[in-house]
Amino acid sequence: MMKILLLITLTLSSLFALTAQEVAQKVSDRDEGDNLTSKMKMILIDKNGKKRIRDLKTYTKNKGEDKLKLMFFLTPADVKNTGFLTYDYDDSNKDDDQWLYLPELQKVKRIASSDKSSSFMGSDFTYSDMTSRNVEDYTYEIMKEPMVRGHKTWQLLVTPKSKKTIQETGYTKSIMFIRQDNFVAIQALNYIKAGNKLKYMMVNKLEKIDGIWSVKEIQMVTKKGRKTLHKTIFKFSDIKYNQDLKESFFTTRTLERGI
Repeated sequence: MMKILLLITLTLSSLFALTAQEVAQKVSDRDEGDNLTSKMKMILIDKNGKKRIRDLKTYTKNKGEDKLKLMFFLTPADVKNTGFLTYDYDDSNKDDDQWLYLPELQKVKRIASSDKSSSFMGSDFTYSDMTSRNVEDYTYEIMKEPMVRGHKTWQLLVTPKSKKTIQETGYTKSIMFIRQDNFVAIQALNYIKAGNKLKYMMVNKLEKIDGIWSVKEIQMVTKKGRKTLHKTIFKFSDIKYNQDLKESFFTTRTLERGI
């Protein structure tokens, strides 16, 4: 009798098990809130442990399936009033649009696709990392289901389908750890195309705000072998959803005008 019950349980669990593609889609479809404002602290740490700290203000708005994001640097003086605008498109056939405003040049620079794998403002995050990945651009495989910091996860092998995606992201493949209870990617290992380096992403703090799982702290560490080359930490505070953000705010004109 016990064997029959066990067989039924295993059969039911396999019937309801998600495929790797379905897991990736649920991560993409997860509610991330709308009309969001927050304060952000960017901490840059070099190989000797020396820190540089930058303060920012961020604004995010969903436009249907697409996402609009504005970021303004507030301090220190050498980056103050620098602005970054992203149009993150859900359509995988459409390249995301990104612009950077450099106050010393009083000029808005469009980020070309060939530059998206480069460092975002001296950090370990790339311009490509500042947008969401399009599910259709990758293949997925569930490697195993390990426990990570007390939570059961799916460990996914994520492989780009095209050379174009590798060119834009700079990553030849990634191993991602997705929490099974909320579909948040809490950890990742990214294999870098150039320089035989690895990037380790980790969500250090995750909090439910207004019913939405919100990242409070995330880090990216660049390593070559066992040697840490550089580290970046993003800390978010004063996170507020459902703010009065108009679509007309998310323009290059706002970048130039500042806040």
